[in-house]
Amino acid sequence: MKIAIVCYPTFGGSGVVATELGLELARRGHEVHFITYSQPVRLALLNPNIHYHEVHVPEYPLFHYQPYELALSSKLVDMVKLHKIEVLHVHYAIPHAYAGYMAKQMLKSEGIKLPMITTLHGTDITLVGNHPFYKPAVTFSINKSDYVTSVSQSLKEETYRLFDVKKEIEVIPNFIEIDKNKIDENSSCHRSLMATQDQKIITHISNFRKVKRIPDVIKIFNEIQKQIPSKLMMVGEGPEREIAERMCDDLKINDKVIFFGNSNEIDKILSYSDLFLLPSETESFGLAALEAMACGVPVISSNSGGLPEVNKQGYSGYLSDVGDVEDMAQHAISILSDDAELLKFKKNALALAKEFDILKIMPLYENLYLRAIEKYK
Repeated sequence: MKIAIVCYPTFGGSGVVATELGLELARRGHEVHFITYSQPVRLALLNPNIHYHEVHVPEYPLFHYQPYELALSSKLVDMVKLHKIEVLHVHYAIPHAYAGYMAKQMLKSEGIKLPMITTLHGTDITLVGNHPFYKPAVTFSINKSDYVTSVSQSLKEETYRLFDVKKEIEVIPNFIEIDKNKIDENSSCHRSLMATQDQKIITHISNFRKVKRIPDVIKIFNEIQKQIPSKLMMVGEGPEREIAERMCDDLKINDKVIFFGNSNEIDKILSYSDLFLLPSETESFGLAALEAMACGVPVISSNSGGLPEVNKQGYSGYLSDVGDVEDMAQHAISILSDDAELLKFKKNALALAKEFDILKIMPLYENLYLRAIEKYK
């Protein structure tokens, strides 16, 4: 199949999922075309089945905001015609589904039928998409998609609650490439660069937005380190980073917290980790938690959104009410204070992550692409 993928090329979950999906499709022999404004951060162009097409938005003084949707839809039309693309898969409703629909209509006027699949990832529905300014366009774009998927049952239900969606939404969960997340056999020697032998390593990875409740991460860790020698690895960038750094300074735990910024070595950092913290206000799925579990790292998380579909209470970690820092800290301490208990949770986390292996999820997407193509034959 010839598949076009439209996504945000950043470190966020939707872009990571879209990129990993395309890479696996290419490995399976499909021709994959990524169409976006810059090269996705995890995209390797060494596979002959992978193609990247940059969307250029020319600046013009008349426009206060440059019309990316217009440029994207025009680029889609050109690439579909040039490469004989058979199916379009857009990730994130805004603005990709809207631009995809416009491309479909332009192609239709030339007698070209292009099926479009829209995957909903979370904030495109719960936060941005639900804004009154965007809601009509988002609703329209979803309903005009040929097929719609969501990354969790929770997000599916939330979409139906917030929007007047008539289309059937199929749940295809996020995935992980288990083999790529194998624990580094030499991790113990690298681990010493970040923590001493008697210290536990606790990790948080996100885009440091308010929804991630970054101050809660610091508060939880502060309670943990009072009882258990430990270090905190903060991976990511965003508006809450400065607040977190000030909190560490106020609590006098600067020497126990490392801020990495954005990193392409997430798998390596997780392979050193003993526990992962994700106290988010909401998560449509919790991809960061799944990535941690795939490295054998138990998770302490909130019970919001799709997290209970990923993190199993008392098995791969623990879930608490949003904002219940004390409960999260106590669960973390209970795991970390007993090496046998920690080992049990690590094994359980990896076992559960295997249920989301890309090899199990990929056939669901391939089948959907085939159904979409058949629809227009």
